[in-house]
Amino acid sequence: MAAPQAKTLPESSEAARAAARRRTFAIISHPDAGKTTLTEKLLLAGGAIHLAGEVRARGEARRTRSDWMKIEQARGISVTTSVMTFDFSDATFNLLDTPGHEDFSEDTYRTLTAVDSAVMVIDAAKGIESQTRKLFEVCRLRDMPIVTFINKIDREGRDPFELLDEVSESLALDPVPMNWPVGMGGILRGLYEPGSSSFQPFAEGKCGTRFGVSGPDDPVLLKHMNAEEQAKLVEDAELIAAACPALEVGSYLEGHQTPVFFGSALKNYYVEDLLGLLSRIAPPPGAQPAEKRTVDPGEDKVSGFVFKVQANMDPKHRDRVAFLRLCSGKFKRGMKLRQTRSGKTMAVHNPILFLAQSRELAEEAWPGDIVGIPNHGTLRVGDTLSEGEELRFTGIPNFAPEILRRVRLGDPLKAKHLGRALQDLAEEGVTQVFRPLIGASWIVGVVGALQLDVLTTRLEAEYGLEIGFEDSPFYTARWVDGDDPKEVKAFCDRNRTSLAEDRDGFTVYMARNAWDLGRVQEDWPKLRFTAVKERF
Repeated sequence: MAAPQAKTLPESSEAARAAARRRTFAIISHPDAGKTTLTEKLLLAGGAIHLAGEVRARGEARRTRSDWMKIEQARGISVTTSVMTFDFSDATFNLLDTPGHEDFSEDTYRTLTAVDSAVMVIDAAKGIESQTRKLFEVCRLRDMPIVTFINKIDREGRDPFELLDEVSESLALDPVPMNWPVGMGGILRGLYEPGSSSFQPFAEGKCGTRFGVSGPDDPVLLKHMNAEEQAKLVEDAELIAAACPALEVGSYLEGHQTPVFFGSALKNYYVEDLLGLLSRIAPPPGAQPAEKRTVDPGEDKVSGFVFKVQANMDPKHRDRVAFLRLCSGKFKRGMKLRQTRSGKTMAVHNPILFLAQSRELAEEAWPGDIVGIPNHGTLRVGDTLSEGEELRFTGIPNFAPEILRRVRLGDPLKAKHLGRALQDLAEEGVTQVFRPLIGASWIVGVVGALQLDVLTTRLEAEYGLEIGFEDSPFYTARWVDGDDPKEVKAFCDRNRTSLAEDRDGFTVYMARNAWDLGRVQEDWPKLRFTAVKERF
């Protein structure tokens, strides 16, 4: 079948010019690599905040860490994606800080469908860890350009060449060092830039002023390091020149090369340089695949897709916000958009732009921007909105859960309230919810055990519900469908005790163990038992 075709566009439309300024990217890493700290310092460099943790907002400093949920602040981890919009240089950035913990990987996977590039944060002492590798594979599937930031060089870490080798061998990327550390941890002298022949000293925990040098053997460097350290720098620079390729923007954009910065997010060391490189070479919004055709950002008509829904960002107002990635056209406040799934038209009166938990009214937005749409259960993850055309953007995944638990409610009189709350949180991606065809208890499905803690905490804090969990007789779940409705009906009639419906009413087979799943797949070869389902 031929690939979907994009519309023919006028040269340099208004939407195309605005999109060319956008840089929409995600930060990915293993937990504790310093991702959220880097996010905060990028906001600082972009002028969105003037002190770490504070936002300029109508003359008062507001607390705005990207980890805004209580459980995030208590545990020091990110469990939900935050969106932050700011300007730097000639570019408008949409930065998405994703959960690093593997138990929340579903949220991260969906977020990566809404960005055009990524920054991969690596701990200098630990190198590439398991979750980083998993998230990279998702980026690889989308041919996503990646810039690498090797963090915490102000602490003891591994040999820089060893880290580059790991990037090359484990991720099949060609690393291109943009700077190079002289020493590390307690003996970190500074960072040398091979490309610009400059040096920025680091002493007593502080970053000095950058200055130009004639090369790594310039005698002026002896003011900041001893002769042995300079000789090592000269040797390293020669090895970099011989072994590492020069940066080719085309190769980076194709996902083959990764520019590598060594630095310290905590000390704000080379964070602004990272942002500057992104403004120069990171890709602007590109064409987005839809079912019938490819949608170009320069098209006049507005279109976009929902990749996340977040309830109760402001618990006082019990709000519910859909995160819409704009794909084309000029979005204006108050415009009417068609929801493809229902066929209904909705007026968007109060769209918002984000800075973590803070927000402001969006009068207009452009391709690449992330717009929040307050709604009361109308929008779901995977929904497409467009200015009239029946579009369905593809590629928003939903994953089969690895842990299934029955929900035990403390107050049986609140059963209806529990059902609504579980549906709300399921639409966010916090959990998946299944209602067995036989039996009254809700079953929740999660990828990791920490999601259950988040579910318990949020149900109590936001909905006033005390719950517990009981072991479920089921091992995993698979969505069931087939081309022959009679075959599907026959299967359902014979397996009612193992069937449930998900929040969208799709049929789900609840397997009791791996053998049971294998058996049912063999017995019903004409049916599809799906572990990953796209949402439309």
